[in-house]
Amino acid sequence: MNKKLLLIFLLNVSFICAWATPADTTISRNKYFTKPLNGSSIVLDGIPSEDAWGTVAWSGEFTQWQPNEGQKPTYPSHFKILYDNQYLYIAYECVDGSPDSIARRMGRRDDFPGDFIEINIDSYHDLRTAFSFTLSVSGVRGDEFVSNDGNNWDESWNPIWYAKTHINKQGWTAEVKIPFSQLRYGNETDKVWGIQVMRRIFRKEERSTWQFIPQNSGVWVSRFGELHGLKNIPMHRQVEIAPYITAQADVYKKEKGNPFADGFDSKVAIGVDGKVAITNDLILDYTINPDFGQVEADPSQVRIDGFQNFFDERRPFFIESRNIFDYQLTGSEAGGDYDSDLLFYSRRIGSSPHGYPNTNAGEYVKYPQNTTILGAAKFSGKTKKGWSIGILESITEREKATIDSFGKRRKELVEPLTSYFVGRIQKDINSGNTVIGGIFTAVNREHGLDDMLHRSAYSGGIDFLHFWKRRTWYVRGNVVFSNVNGSKEAILNTQTAFEHLFQRTNAKEISVDSGRTSLTGTGGTLRIGKIGGRSGKLGQIFKFETGVTFRSPQLELNDIGFMLTADEINHFTWAGLHFQRPFAFFRNARLNYNHWLRWDLGGQLLYQQVNMNMHATLKNNWQTGTGVTWNPYDVSNTSLRGAGSLRRPSGTGWNYYVTSDYRKKVYASLNLFRFWGDHNTMDARNAGLSIYVVPINALNISLSANYGYTWRRQDQFVSNTSYNSDPSIKRTVVAEVKQRTLRFVGRISYNVTPDLTIQYYGQPFITRPVYSNYAYVTDALNKDYKKRFHRYAATQLSDNGNNGYYVDENNDGFTDYSFSKPDFNFVEFRSNLVVRWEYRPGSEFYLVWSEGNNPDAYDELNNNLAGSLFNNAFSGGNARNIFLVKFTYRFVR
Repeated sequence: MNKKLLLIFLLNVSFICAWATPADTTISRNKYFTKPLNGSSIVLDGIPSEDAWGTVAWSGEFTQWQPNEGQKPTYPSHFKILYDNQYLYIAYECVDGSPDSIARRMGRRDDFPGDFIEINIDSYHDLRTAFSFTLSVSGVRGDEFVSNDGNNWDESWNPIWYAKTHINKQGWTAEVKIPFSQLRYGNETDKVWGIQVMRRIFRKEERSTWQFIPQNSGVWVSRFGELHGLKNIPMHRQVEIAPYITAQADVYKKEKGNPFADGFDSKVAIGVDGKVAITNDLILDYTINPDFGQVEADPSQVRIDGFQNFFDERRPFFIESRNIFDYQLTGSEAGGDYDSDLLFYSRRIGSSPHGYPNTNAGEYVKYPQNTTILGAAKFSGKTKKGWSIGILESITEREKATIDSFGKRRKELVEPLTSYFVGRIQKDINSGNTVIGGIFTAVNREHGLDDMLHRSAYSGGIDFLHFWKRRTWYVRGNVVFSNVNGSKEAILNTQTAFEHLFQRTNAKEISVDSGRTSLTGTGGTLRIGKIGGRSGKLGQIFKFETGVTFRSPQLELNDIGFMLTADEINHFTWAGLHFQRPFAFFRNARLNYNHWLRWDLGGQLLYQQVNMNMHATLKNNWQTGTGVTWNPYDVSNTSLRGAGSLRRPSGTGWNYYVTSDYRKKVYASLNLFRFWGDHNTMDARNAGLSIYVVPINALNISLSANYGYTWRRQDQFVSNTSYNSDPSIKRTVVAEVKQRTLRFVGRISYNVTPDLTIQYYGQPFITRPVYSNYAYVTDALNKDYKKRFHRYAATQLSDNGNNGYYVDENNDGFTDYSFSKPDFNFVEFRSNLVVRWEYRPGSEFYLVWSEGNNPDAYDELNNNLAGSLFNNAFSGGNARNIFLVKFTYRFVR
């Protein structure tokens, strides 16, 4: 089957490349003609008054893009462009009839607050990628790398550039200076670049553009206007070196008798980050002994369904240029868990160690919280001929835990020395109307923990994307593979792990082979969609996407990627009618339809779901939306953790949200969700409220609260065990569960200047699942819910006095098996206070205080949820406080 799918994929690629649509040359493009400074100078003060600016003309034919597409803007905007051998200079004039009403809100870099103006520069002139530079009237800078013709905006790109603004009686003006070394371009003598300029008037939420691009086009970069007149610009090889030094102190509760927990730890570290331009198109980024101490804490997450948690990447080195390495098995407008799998998930690098030492009573352990990254390097960029290249290599340290046994110490390996590699390549064909590419990843570990970890893990894929009809229609797809190698024990662990569960009793397509030392799997996606086209009188446009994706049972990506589960075939369809122009009391509106179907590769139907949803922005700038989901059929291959498939309750869900006008000094957002299981089998509720306050332009305050409640009548997994210790007779214990979760998140951000900020983040969190009415599974796929389980009678269960139960199933007075109580009361508090000062472009100073508190709150299972949270989260008894100072200085050539 896999060979046939690969053949079909290759035939599709060959057909599409042969059928490549010619580049569209009929688009009307604005043109701006720049001139060199020729020895003149520009004083960057936000006022374009120098004589040199008089040598070029203002360009000002802006068109409203939102809300009244195609109409004249409320106020005109103009820009000029000059250049010399080092820099591109841009002057802006933003006319405003009410200068006192200009929104001067502030925020951190890339917050894009208040009124702003931005320029997008397609210096590759590949019609797919661009560099975006945004300047708020308050002086806050934002920068993004734009890819996939405007469908991907990466805020992690942080170039060095300079800007000043000035408010006058006519509105506001600005001057920008961008080093050519921060851009990528070819070696042509006479260059033509794509450009787009956009202005935002915050109080009207109005955006106007220099090059009008209809929203129904579904594209962005490929429709830019053009910048002409750039001649004889020298090639600039970017070289940046940023050494750093950090000093850190950890303060925590002293543990009596534990030689590793005296209440205070400290360390000083040095390292270096850098960039070197190998060519003007290709950049080498490297980091030696990287430090991530200033990174904001991850939000608390606890799942009882067995699936792993996904956390966003927050470390600067891995965030920058991540779009190049992004490779989803599928990514769809239709959404769903099936499209969350990644071939490269950078959080695997430097994660917590996999092993734990063997210890005896009375021994203490010093255990590394994370694996040390010795160094990492990225080689990335795009050539003039359309080749996009990304290579990443990282080495993590061999980690050992130290065990103290009554004064004698030994060390045990908890993570072997590991190499992580990712290579990504793409080729634009026919001005980007067709793109083909591939990826390869490799993880190689030294010997150690061979019974747990793969010695090597490889994955790869080939992919294609083809547009036609002015890039309003597309077809795209990929085929991926994985190969893991290791000891028999390690491969057996993979076969029986939650993501695979080869031991499922009803699985026709797979079985456990305890003698295997390798595993090879495949996956793939094919989908077609429409993202633009002709629109009606109200700007309404029909969009859709449909496709299929599959994962073989043997596919394994989790050494360097992220995969929730294998052994699935998913079909998805999304269709939407989007109204992009104001009508009645709407600024815009969207109506969407989705459906999903899922099977395993044994042919068993797993899932059916249909969804309708609608969203709107009103003319008063309020946003609202609602949706209804019908889930008529649901079978899980993972709920019983390998004991077979389980039919889960069908039901209906509803969600609603509303957000008031975010232009106001105070606004709020409300989110509601409810799911009703058929025949009183399940109930899930969630409510969230967020309040945002902007008392002054420099201060932003937000507070959100979220409450979740889930009740499952009988089908929550508890344990798999053997009856009377006979491995041939299995019992899967399940229960009723009521899980309540409460989360608060507070954020405060204050700008002393655009480059000096103080930010606070705090999150108290509690989740409490309480189990009752225990039962064992009898007929897991029976249509009748009650016949799927046998609930224990009071005479069959007895408390074992050690947080568990004895089961006398046949009532003969002897214990047949036992299981532990699964209840828990998890409380956590996480916070960060960060002072960040960019004292010169690219050079930063940090002061950081972070706190983490995980108190033992099991004894409060029966207490009020909110009371238990606040009694424990701020108690401080088990808190760990980290104080850090970091200083970086970027040398630029």
